[in-house]
Amino acid sequence: MRKLNEECGVFGLYSPKTADLARLVYYGLFALQHRGQESCGISVNDDGVFATHTGNGIVNDVFTPEILEGLGQGNIALGHVRYGTRGTIGIVNAQPIVVNHIKGRMAVAYNGRIVNACELREKFELHGSIFHSAGDAEIISHVITASRLKTSSIEEAVSVAMKDLKGAYSLVVMSPAKLVACRDPYGIRPLCIGKTPDGFWVVSSESCGIDAVGGSLVRDVEPGEIVVFDNTGMRSIKTHCNTKTPALCVFEYIYFARPDSVIDGCSVQAARIKAGELLAETYPVEADIVVGVPDSGLDAAVGYSRKSGIPYGVGFIKNKYIGRTFIAPEQSTREGKVRIKLNPVSSAVTGKRVVLIDDSIVRGTTAARIVRLLRDAGAREVHMRVTAPPFINACYYGTDVSNSDALIARDHKLEEVAGIIGADSLGFLKREQAAEIAEGCNLKGFCTACFDGKYPAEKPERIYINKYDKKINKA
Repeated sequence: MRKLNEECGVFGLYSPKTADLARLVYYGLFALQHRGQESCGISVNDDGVFATHTGNGIVNDVFTPEILEGLGQGNIALGHVRYGTRGTIGIVNAQPIVVNHIKGRMAVAYNGRIVNACELREKFELHGSIFHSAGDAEIISHVITASRLKTSSIEEAVSVAMKDLKGAYSLVVMSPAKLVACRDPYGIRPLCIGKTPDGFWVVSSESCGIDAVGGSLVRDVEPGEIVVFDNTGMRSIKTHCNTKTPALCVFEYIYFARPDSVIDGCSVQAARIKAGELLAETYPVEADIVVGVPDSGLDAAVGYSRKSGIPYGVGFIKNKYIGRTFIAPEQSTREGKVRIKLNPVSSAVTGKRVVLIDDSIVRGTTAARIVRLLRDAGAREVHMRVTAPPFINACYYGTDVSNSDALIARDHKLEEVAGIIGADSLGFLKREQAAEIAEGCNLKGFCTACFDGKYPAEKPERIYINKYDKKINKA
């Protein structure tokens, strides 16, 4: 049922003593599972010896008790959950990526998208470098390694590498002695720092990952900041800070992040409630019940209900046991797939005028199926309200919408979209309201390019296509 997919989630730990970090990373990745459900991995560093395991699937399936036990103990660990984009699905693209070079070892995990990845890859290939994956993480590892050969420390190498990396990235690097985290100068993707009662430092894409290991949120990594964790504690390098205008992806608040997370000082749940309130003010309607599409539409539905006075109700039950690895039915039974994942509560909507709250309409197919579910369950009217403005432009910074060809709102007016999805009325959050939902955000700047075409960073000139994989698949 997911309509738009974020690419990854990263998690790192630094401990002043040897401990069972694999299990803690496991808990952290569990909390970040919503950010990627196609592959995952953990790497544990015990005095320079890296034990790593990656696999296709969700965290609970990939990491059995035996595998976690086999990763052993250590004082530094790194974890990753991944959703592949641009045809880069497969175990070879799972992270963390572990690299051995003449100055030592390192493991790399990142979230985002490097827009000059194709150019960087070509540059290294022309100098004899060999690539095994189709993802950006391996390219990043080559850039950092090349810098490391000319610098005196891993953090200096990361700083030099950041000059070549364009686009969006929240990056965590593990060396034999240090854990290094950084965020691109725009701060497009989130990254935060926490600390546990045992004195373990934590780095996570979202604060919910810190909560999962019993830690407390310390602060967010600033755009452009490099944070180093070693036996001296935590220190910060701000060479790349304040070089760009902050542009956090506003979709983190609308859809990507978990509602219990706090990103750059703003509660995700509070942002979604605010979005619902704004929709109620902008698009009032006479109705009997407000329902949200699980999960990201639920808080917004509460906000709409509060502001409008229309009672809130549970309109759908979501099957919590089906993830992205669920085997889809044949084309002829695709509607059955929707019902298996999401089923309406007939007693709540039969004969009623329903306000349906969802986070976005990208291609329109999912929205049409959800509206149809409500009508089949007996809803008399369905008025859809969307907590995002119309999605009309491609995203180049870490989602799977890398072109605008199939975006329904790009080529259709509001009334036409409503007719296509079968709603009695339709209302999108206005563009100028998108930034208003994140009250109290520290950054005061957002990427809204998918709504208004104002891209804060560069756009990719080329997209890498692995022609060799295509030949193998055809054989």
